[in-house]
Amino acid sequence: MIHRNLNSKHIVKTFNSIWINLFLCLLLPYFTLAQTNQKKIGISGRINQYDVTRYNILINQLKFDLTKNTQQQKLQQSNWEIKTSSSSVKDNKHATDYTVTFFCKKGGLKQASVSIDITDYEWSEKNYVLLPAAAYNGNRFAWRRLRYSPKLHDIKDIGLDKPIIVNDIPKLSENGGVSRIQERSGSMSTPSVGYYSDSLHNSFWMLTEQGNNLGDYGIDVEESRDRKKGTISITSPVVREQYNYIICNARNPSWDLPKDFKAGDKIVIRFRLYEYPSKVIQDLFDRFCEIRKDVLTEKKSPNTLPYSACLQTMENKYNQQNFVEKYGYYSIGMRENFLQDWQIGWTGGMITTLPLLFTENEQTKNNVLRNFDWLYPNGISPSGFYWDAGQKGTEWFGGDIRNAHTKNWHLIRKSGDAVWYITKQFMLMEQMGIPVKQSWKEGNQKVCDAFVQLWKKYHQLGQFVDSQTGEIIVGGSSSGGIVPAALSIASNYYHNALYLETAKEIAQYYNENFTQKGISCGGPGDALQNPDSESAEALVESYISLYEATSDKKWLAIAENAAKQFATWVVSYNYQYNDTTAFFKANIHTMGGVYANTQNKHSAPGICSGSGIGLLKLYRYTGNIFYSNLLKDIAHNIPQYLPHPKKPLGNAPFGWVSERVNMTDWEGPQSIGYILPISTWAETALMLTTVEIPGIYVQPAKGLFIAFDNIEAKKIKESATEWTLELTNTTPLDAMVTLLEENSNPSKPFLGENSLFESKKISIKAGTSTTLLFHK
Repeated sequence: MIHRNLNSKHIVKTFNSIWINLFLCLLLPYFTLAQTNQKKIGISGRINQYDVTRYNILINQLKFDLTKNTQQQKLQQSNWEIKTSSSSVKDNKHATDYTVTFFCKKGGLKQASVSIDITDYEWSEKNYVLLPAAAYNGNRFAWRRLRYSPKLHDIKDIGLDKPIIVNDIPKLSENGGVSRIQERSGSMSTPSVGYYSDSLHNSFWMLTEQGNNLGDYGIDVEESRDRKKGTISITSPVVREQYNYIICNARNPSWDLPKDFKAGDKIVIRFRLYEYPSKVIQDLFDRFCEIRKDVLTEKKSPNTLPYSACLQTMENKYNQQNFVEKYGYYSIGMRENFLQDWQIGWTGGMITTLPLLFTENEQTKNNVLRNFDWLYPNGISPSGFYWDAGQKGTEWFGGDIRNAHTKNWHLIRKSGDAVWYITKQFMLMEQMGIPVKQSWKEGNQKVCDAFVQLWKKYHQLGQFVDSQTGEIIVGGSSSGGIVPAALSIASNYYHNALYLETAKEIAQYYNENFTQKGISCGGPGDALQNPDSESAEALVESYISLYEATSDKKWLAIAENAAKQFATWVVSYNYQYNDTTAFFKANIHTMGGVYANTQNKHSAPGICSGSGIGLLKLYRYTGNIFYSNLLKDIAHNIPQYLPHPKKPLGNAPFGWVSERVNMTDWEGPQSIGYILPISTWAETALMLTTVEIPGIYVQPAKGLFIAFDNIEAKKIKESATEWTLELTNTTPLDAMVTLLEENSNPSKPFLGENSLFESKKISIKAGTSTTLLFHK
């Protein structure tokens, strides 16, 4: 077995003495056992055979220690040659690359796979285990198997101080018994597994490729019965034994197909191992952000449609298809059910009206103002929070009316979203010279007051509150992650210091109970309290908003921690789709997609529902290019999912942006790379991106520029006092590119809200270039 003591700086020297070697040979059995106990990491190989008729139950297996050369193995009628090589990684003393080649020399083996096992012999069930976008703290939470869209119903699970409860998802056991996660590589934003050991004060990462000539890898984590040994496995082809995950059910009968190996078949598995000294869980996330693109390095991200064309397309679509003329509001979707008719936040509602107001089109502006008149005062529930949902212009709902006991369950993040985006719109209206009606101001302020009262009463915000009484029904979670940001800007707008003080207290609670523990959950209304990207990004916005409001660098440091945790949800590479899939034919590149949550295992175009503006602010205040690069991946990625006459996307209607970017089979064996032609919140995320993220960001004094829009940018001339930037529009549509130019120290003043409203616009015809001159 290849053993690595990743903490050791010493190389075991070879003994040349014949007598010493003879002595060691006599003691070999004892020596091997001692080495196993002393060495932290062991790497071994496996050849596996399954019974497909019994859903891939394991029936034969050959396990063997890997050696640093070629070795011969035999299983049934198949003879194998296994070659293992390793090498240090340049400029990273903490990393080692491995390549293992399995070659079937003779005979054959039906219904089989090969595996690499990376075993930690000093494992603890207290290890924080991270599979980016798939498992946080190993998903060691209380769980229930509830069909979609799940809501807690057992009285024992409902209350103020209950533990985090997730659905039946791939997970390590939190109370004994079998403890194993079986995933496929596409289930993770980066094919990888990491863990942090508090007892050993180190963090470990395994990164690998998406797969090989046999398709995606299987990636497993398994704990021994006594929890003293933990094993990370890479299997080719992917074979999940007995069960695989399908939405809300981790015990769906496995549909994976092993391979019938024959003489001459060769399988190569490559991976990289890292280990670092670490003091806290956050170190695991920090290291991941350094290495997430180390193994899968293809960074191509094509230009498809410019932001300006996207916004115009979406504006037309919303005016023609979403605006309900009779009552005067923009529906969430096509009104096929109440959740696609009206929700105050989360998936649209009063979030969508912000980018529409930015367009300054007279018809659109009037529609937005009618939306405000329609909302107030009828849109506020007896609790003081906004009504959760509604339909047909006059029916308001407190919660999910599909279940009698949840009809008044208001998802607290929805009112948080509403306050944040509505207050931004009040600020924008005043910039535009539009009077903000007193009834609108008072209605929104009433919701701010409800948040203050909720916090004072419970010292948490919970996940669901009663729309009639304002009492917390389901407690815990960071569902209200955006609330500190909402109260922070409301404090400024309403000149109310109490809002800011409350915002700081709530944010401190979230930091101590969630961010410091590497968990954020409860943002979506359809996924119990599964870890999710939405609440994770909301916390970034809140922490950075408090930094802007207080100038206290404590919040800046916390915002950085939250941003690096959010980064684990962002796809770091371009998934290689099968050439029969719709996404392959559409040339879809997945880098920058954002995974939803550990239950709804799809990547998506953008953040639900936000632009990621907090990442740009973090970049400005820290100078750390990681944040701008992360934002660029997200922001540049979204337009390719907008079906347009100049860029069709399968059979999806023009202007409809689906949330589904499936890289794994959580919806069925044929769901990877398929096109689901539905209208979703991703349209709002796209519009927000076009009005809150600059097309091109420039700091002339530093000669720095970043193109977020779907354009090419390059520096073509430079002198001691000035430089020239060339912008090229390679898309099929004319572009109006927003320029954010900052000549002063970018850390002062703060960026604040609606920073792009009066920014310069640069017109670039399709297929042409233009130049911009900047003075240093």
